[in-house]
Amino acid sequence: MQHERALMAEGHTLVAGVDEVGRGPLAGPVCAAAAILPPDFKHSVLHDSKKLSETQRESLFSELTSDARIIWSCAFVEPDEIDRINILQATWVAMRRAVLGLKKKAEAALIDGRPVRDFPIPSLALVKGDSLSFSIAAASVIAKVTRDRLMHEMAIKHPEYGFEQHKGYGTPQHLAALRLHGPCPIHRRSFEPVAQQTLPLDQ
Repeated sequence: MQHERALMAEGHTLVAGVDEVGRGPLAGPVCAAAAILPPDFKHSVLHDSKKLSETQRESLFSELTSDARIIWSCAFVEPDEIDRINILQATWVAMRRAVLGLKKKAEAALIDGRPVRDFPIPSLALVKGDSLSFSIAAASVIAKVTRDRLMHEMAIKHPEYGFEQHKGYGTPQHLAALRLHGPCPIHRRSFEPVAQQTLPLDQ
């Protein structure tokens, strides 16, 4: 919590960690989360969501979201908006929405990665921040689990693509299904492997 405490020492009482998942997939939304942790927060397992097993992430998600001391929010940018504004802009939009969706207004934010343009509150960007900040790590886990659960729901609606396994990323299985069936409504039309397919949207 050293980065959080540094911002608190500057007078920012509520500091949110912000992270996103889903920048690279060919299908599904970008999901960002924001999380405000208590100043004395400690944890022996919480880390970058990509370095945790699915079981660990699910357990942490339940722990974090059921803790009354933790304030959190998730936000999505859907595929059609991604296609319209591009993936970098969509990532920034999701992060802004997530921090603005918090039930208590954050006064500053720690953002994973590079600075976000026009962020609504003072912010500090930390490369590999999900390994440096509990708040960012919490946001990472919440965003990852929320998006993964959504892709499981999408797999029920579109079972031919195997979304429950690859979550929309461009795996060989997904690319083969895309070639066979063409894109479905949650595919990102601006992404090259999808753009190469010519079947109509309602296939």
